[in-house]
Amino acid sequence: MKKILIISLLGLLCFTACVDLDVPPKGLVTDEDLLTNDAGMDIYMARMYSKMPFEEFKYMGEWGFRFNSWLGAMGIEATGEALNRDGICKTFNGEADAYWGMAFEQLRLANYLIENLPTYRSNFAEETYNHYMGEAYYVRAFTFTAMAKRFGGVPLVTKVIQYPADKSTLEVPRSSEEDTWNRILDDYDQAIGLMLPASPKSGYSNKYVALAFKAEAMLYAGSVARYNETVSQRLTGLGKKTGVRVMGFAEDRWQAAAKKYFEEAYKAANAIITDGKYELYKNKWEANNKEAQYQNMVDMFTDKNSKENIYVREYMYPTLTHGYDAYSQPLQFRTALSSGTCPTLDFLELFEGFDRYPNGTVKVTTGSSNTQGEYIMYDKPMDFFKNAEPRLRAYVIFPSDMFKGQEIEIRAGVYTGSTPVKPFFDDYSYSSAERTYSHLNIANNAPKTLYLSSTLEGQVTVKYDGKEITAAGKNGPFYSQGECAMTGMYGRKWLNSDPSFISGEGKSEQPFILIRYADVLLTAAEAAVELGRLGGTSPDGSNMYDVATKAINDIRERAGVTEKVATLKADEASRNIVRKERRKELAFEHKTKWDLRRWRVQHYENRSDFWGEKRDKSIFSGLDGYRFRGLYPFFSTQTGKYFFDARFQMVALKTFNYTPRDYYFEIPTAEVTKSPVIDQQPNR
Repeated sequence: MKKILIISLLGLLCFTACVDLDVPPKGLVTDEDLLTNDAGMDIYMARMYSKMPFEEFKYMGEWGFRFNSWLGAMGIEATGEALNRDGICKTFNGEADAYWGMAFEQLRLANYLIENLPTYRSNFAEETYNHYMGEAYYVRAFTFTAMAKRFGGVPLVTKVIQYPADKSTLEVPRSSEEDTWNRILDDYDQAIGLMLPASPKSGYSNKYVALAFKAEAMLYAGSVARYNETVSQRLTGLGKKTGVRVMGFAEDRWQAAAKKYFEEAYKAANAIITDGKYELYKNKWEANNKEAQYQNMVDMFTDKNSKENIYVREYMYPTLTHGYDAYSQPLQFRTALSSGTCPTLDFLELFEGFDRYPNGTVKVTTGSSNTQGEYIMYDKPMDFFKNAEPRLRAYVIFPSDMFKGQEIEIRAGVYTGSTPVKPFFDDYSYSSAERTYSHLNIANNAPKTLYLSSTLEGQVTVKYDGKEITAAGKNGPFYSQGECAMTGMYGRKWLNSDPSFISGEGKSEQPFILIRYADVLLTAAEAAVELGRLGGTSPDGSNMYDVATKAINDIRERAGVTEKVATLKADEASRNIVRKERRKELAFEHKTKWDLRRWRVQHYENRSDFWGEKRDKSIFSGLDGYRFRGLYPFFSTQTGKYFFDARFQMVALKTFNYTPRDYYFEIPTAEVTKSPVIDQQPNR
């Protein structure tokens, strides 16, 4: 038992996603062993937490919850944040391992504790007993939330089903989506009322963790109720077997439901704000100092003592690790693989600090579009980014920026022709994406003036200033090798920046912040605006528009944005301000893929709202799908300067597709086939 306890506690303290806990088979350890004392409860809690559907380094949208970090990358699920060369880079419309059977195993653990711990109540101090019960309700609420976001209405299994059992007991049909979100709300409220304000031990949750996740869940529920109505013919339907509204909300119910959930989201978020326990991380922040603001945002993701962190999954080398660095670091540091997270130009265009064309895209030529004028020249690539938001630089490695003590050499090619340089293409539209730099006459025919490299190993060299320089540098991009800076940039967020750190598979131990104070501020702001747009008023007596405005401006100030937003109101413009800020602040945190789903902005008709602001969707989208662009630096030997071109992904081009039915994942076919009461989605 001592050995079991030590191993289980290690798993709990590091919030590990490891599934190999040394827990004996059922029957060898009894309730009296586990539920009568704190040591036994530590084992039980470790078991529950090891199965929690936390999305962090060991989660990939394409695969689901496999609890390993193979090919670890962020923002590659057609969110527009980043691209990846592999097949895992695709729209988030399902998971290879559906979160269904695993969820019911987790629910059984929570339900068992709720039903059986009361028998041993006298063994614990009252507040300790209450906290354990609160943890069980919290786990159940979190698990139901993970299911509801994927499937809508789910079987609300709220008691332990004993085996063997007759079918009437064993078969639990899907509840309505509204009933599912109401159960989640009730369970979170139960948890919040029972849990301690501070985690009793490292690895446990507390009242504020439950409040934060409740706010996030209710924001999702309110958005689904509200924005299902914006999908053609309304996104809702009844199950064929039961006649229950398993997807969406009834026409006479969605407004009341949306209003209720936004009220609950705002109330929970503002409770955290009002308490003052958490604050935005500003340990190294200085006003009017972009370098300090940038470094502050780099440090905030690794500082374990940050007062912004509400709930964190920690790792510990060598026993509990992940491989994010091995798969997403720049190519020049490659050990196993690299270059898994390559941010897009479309994502960069969310941020301030760049000159723009009239259509809002980043300016790379002297004309009024990127087919006009001549390329703008820069002494060095970093000059292009000199006015960029410090937050963006903390999230993205720019060409020639420093990382781990080295300059990150990113170059798409070398141009030897005369200057000024005219745009390489006369068409930069979505439909022309498949024509890349390697197809240009100047890259193939004499006199050749554009030199590119197909692969790292097959580098082309060019003579310049008495030396041989490579066409594509240490990181590319290359036109035939996807493992490179395929968009002209790398993700910096989450990477270990210590120069002495040698990355490798299973060698990373930096923590993952599952929810932080900025999340809470953004939830409060969005819920306030959405509630107002439905005609609602503040549910707790606070001035919700003042709270929302301060939340956004505090985040923008910390990010290094000098311009404040005016007081937010109950209108679409204010909604979009909040959405855009959320898009920027929470990028690469497994949040955006869910935001896009709950806003219902991935299918073609609604795609102009994809970026959290109104954009001309034809820039990145067509009827047959959508694609994202890179920002590619080229070196001019005639001037000794750099210029940039903005073009769709020049290697391993990805085209993403999404239809309204994808807003709800398919119920596993085997579950529907074998059950007389489990309904498939009405639109499948």
